[in-house]
Amino acid sequence: MRNSDADVIIVGAGPTGLMLAAELRLAGVRPVVLERSPQLRTVPKANGLSGQILQLLGYRGLGERLAAIGSDAGALTALPFGGMHVDFSPLADSPLKAMHVPQPKLEQLLDDWVGELGAEVRRGHEVRGIEQQDSAVTVEVSGPDGEYRLTAGYLVACDGARSRVRTMAGIDFPGTTYPEVNRLGQVSVPESVTVLENGAIEIAGHGVISPGFTRTDHGVFAMGPVSPTRTLMIQVTEDTNDETDDNEPMSLAELQDSIRRVLGVDLPLVDPIRLSRYQFQARQAERYRAGRVLVAGDAAHGFPMTGVGLTAGMTDAINLAWKLAADLQGWAPAELLDTYHDERHFAGTRIMMQTQAQVALRRSDDPAAQALRELFQELLTDEPALYRLAGLIAGTELRLPLANPNGHPLTGTVVPDLALRTEQGETSVGELLRTPRPVLLVLADRPDLIEIAKDWAERVEIRTVTTDDRPGDALLIRPDAHIAWAATVDEDLETAAPALRDALTTWFGVPAPVAVSTVSD
Repeated sequence: MRNSDADVIIVGAGPTGLMLAAELRLAGVRPVVLERSPQLRTVPKANGLSGQILQLLGYRGLGERLAAIGSDAGALTALPFGGMHVDFSPLADSPLKAMHVPQPKLEQLLDDWVGELGAEVRRGHEVRGIEQQDSAVTVEVSGPDGEYRLTAGYLVACDGARSRVRTMAGIDFPGTTYPEVNRLGQVSVPESVTVLENGAIEIAGHGVISPGFTRTDHGVFAMGPVSPTRTLMIQVTEDTNDETDDNEPMSLAELQDSIRRVLGVDLPLVDPIRLSRYQFQARQAERYRAGRVLVAGDAAHGFPMTGVGLTAGMTDAINLAWKLAADLQGWAPAELLDTYHDERHFAGTRIMMQTQAQVALRRSDDPAAQALRELFQELLTDEPALYRLAGLIAGTELRLPLANPNGHPLTGTVVPDLALRTEQGETSVGELLRTPRPVLLVLADRPDLIEIAKDWAERVEIRTVTTDDRPGDALLIRPDAHIAWAATVDEDLETAAPALRDALTTWFGVPAPVAVSTVSD
């Protein structure tokens, strides 16, 4: 390791920065997290996790902790999409798993976890400048006790959409800020408002407001019931050319004023659980790396839809951490760190595609736009199209563009949590991925593949197991749980051997010249 104050400096202690710090510690790297706010945030910017990030957090052993602070929503049966109500209930195996977790509770969980792992989080410390050298990067910091300098091998900007570090590194952030303001509230209605069985509400002197989207000349009012039945999730969208501060707390009165302007009615609201204000952006950093500075989370991308930025940022962190660790520990292949940009920019482009499609569906209300929404919903009556959309939203349809000479359908995807059998008893893929370490999972009697992998056994754990209906003879799993290579069932060694060697070398470098042993289960 390099001689420095830290291995990696992380700027920003939101979910992305904290997830990155935890992953780095699990990989044996020393991060320091710098956060300009003196305390953990108390205003929730997001209200839950959904899709593939839940699987990845489960692989790291956080499932029980998440269950203790949130509530499992199971598979979502309906979601808003582009100003429409989409029914996902026909899907027997929906990937749209969700958990209700207010962001402050999530950040506290991650902060506790990071502390247990031994990472240092400095709150009230603001980065004022950066200086890159050939083998290190130095930041100028203003903290509670004055100014100081901190040096590390790499610097990662996780400091949000208005990232100062991204700007100082010269990374462009092109795109669009939409001329609208969105106000979101999870609130309750008092007894003076009648809640109907179908989720609609009836307001004295006004009439019935149905769940879903109500469009007026002044904006869009969206509403859906949340358990208990008198609790609602409300979003109000108004056009504006003024810039808003997403971090400025929003009051209940501000939400009610916005509802009055859009609907022309005073809606009584009480007991706010979540209040937030935001402007949608469609922006993506042109490059996720500039020398020794990298960007992740909202510093790398801004999507014009709620519910995706948090999970995308945490997945950025999981992808990046093991590659930084490999570089700092001296065994990374030459181009490994650059694959962070290749893979996560690709993933961001996929997310941008589906969220901008939602903008196109919801932003207009002329007859052509209405026809487009009607056609879209008609297409979604076909189950394959509905499943494809669910996978896009959940992130499960993402397949990294990795070398795949045998065309195995799992290569480039997140490994499923297979139930496994060993001589010691039953286990699972998730149990094997508690730390970010590569694993060669041998699912058949393939001593020939094990013999090849032994040269990498200092870095790659070799596990021989069995499972029902095996998806292949072997799976090479990266530390971020993505499958780098897979052997088909009974694949001939003539094709499997060179492909395995190529994948091992591509992702885990030249074999270390040391004696090794395997783990036989």
